Amino acid sequence: MKKQTGFTLIELIVVIVILGILAATALPKFIDISTDAKIAVIKSVEGSMRAANGLIYAKAATAGALGAGPTNVSINGVNVSTVYGFAANLAALVLVMDINTTATGDFQIAGQAIQHRKARTVAQCQVTYAAATAVLTPTYTTVVTNC
Repeated sequence: MKKQTGFTLIELIVVIVILGILAATALPKFIDISTDAKIAVIKSVEGSMRAANGLIYAKAATAGALGAGPTNVSINGVNVSTVYGFAANLAALVLVMDINTTATGDFQIAGQAIQHRKARTVAQCQVTYAAATAVLTPTYTTVVTNC
């Protein structure tokens, strides 16, 4: 009786089929990674906006500038326009944030929104800023439907 060595053709085909099934189920996850990354980046921009506005509010509170304004508050040598202690508009808020909105950066400013320049649809991958009012704190509206 001869002892069998190696794999039979059936065993090799079964292994190839199993690898094919694993590859087919894993492939969609790898395709969507860039979209997930852009969504995460836009959400982190919103967090950065909130943190920067918290810093602006703290500085305005210590300077006694919590009124209807607009009032300028100096942060690291930059004058930031405030209303009710928060950034008066997106341009004032961006002065405090470390974000690249130049032509070569990943972000652009459109009105009161920061948009991800490399998104599938730029207007559907953004954070919009609305300044504080007498009765409301600033609002941040994040749209990530087509990043």
